Formats: sequence, structure tokens, C-alpha cells
Amino acid sequence: MEKIFPCLWYDENAEEAVRFYLSVFKGSQILKVTRWTEAGGARKGKVLTISFKVNGVELLALNGGPQYKFTPAISLSVPCRTQKEVDYYWERLSKGGKEVACGWLEDRFGMSWQVFPKILPELIADKDKKKADRVMRAMMDMVKIDVKKIVDAAKGK
Repeated sequence: MEKIFPCLWYDENAEEAVRFYLSVFKGSQILKVTRWTEAGGARKGKVLTISFKVNGVELLALNGGPQYKFTPAISLSVPCRTQKEVDYYWERLSKGGKEVACGWLEDRFGMSWQVFPKILPELIADKDKKKADRVMRAMMDMVKIDVKKIVDAAKGK
């Protein structure tokens, strides 16, 4: 069976979005570009799809037209090891977009992202329910996740 990968629907700016994502995630690459054929009418020769890889994950960007827009119902998750990584991805992905809540943001293309420290879901799933609740409550008060505050909440500080 072939692998499954998400297709991200853009109006006409898939190339711009892919270039942006490649600039944010170092070591990412374009795998394949397809172009509209004669069947695309006025779009003939313009980019139809771009297959690309970000942090080892394959994605497909499609210039499909204005019919559909992104919603937060689908998001891309960026688990980070340190606060420095959280800050790096948060700053770049949210620029020109909007910060939402609990580590969620929307980039300038409307794509939703979750930028969080890898320790967060581990702490929320902790067997100590009081600890997990403290961490959850701390997270719920944040927009960008603060690793120190999450760890302090886990310790009961």
C-alpha cells in the first residue's frame, strides 16, 4: 500500500506557501511539481501541485482555486524539544498570521499549526491526575506554550 499524505488546498498561492514552509523547516525539500495542462484553460502551465517533504513528512500543496479554505479542524503539529524550538517555530509560523490559544496558531495562508513542547502531552497523560490537571489548567491560560510554566505546574509550583 502506498503511504498516506495530506493534501493542502490553496487558491493560487501553493508555491508561495511551500517556499515559506521550506524556509521555516530546515532540510525540507520539493519532491515533484506538476503543472496545469490545456484542460486547465487559462491556468495552463501554472503550478497545479507541489509534492514536498517537511521534517520527513510528505505533503502535497494544490492550487485548487477559491472554493475551499483551511479550518482549524485540521492542523499540523510541531512537537519541540526546548523552549528555544517552540519560540523559533512560533515566531516564524505566526508571522503574518494569528496566534490563537493553547499552542495553536494560524499561518498567513490560513493553515492551523500546533507548536508545543514534546513534554506537554506526556504531562497531560500523567497517571497523577492532579498533576495532569495542573498542567492542563496552565496550558489553557497560554497562547504560546511556556515550557517552564508547564514544568512548574507539573511540580505544583
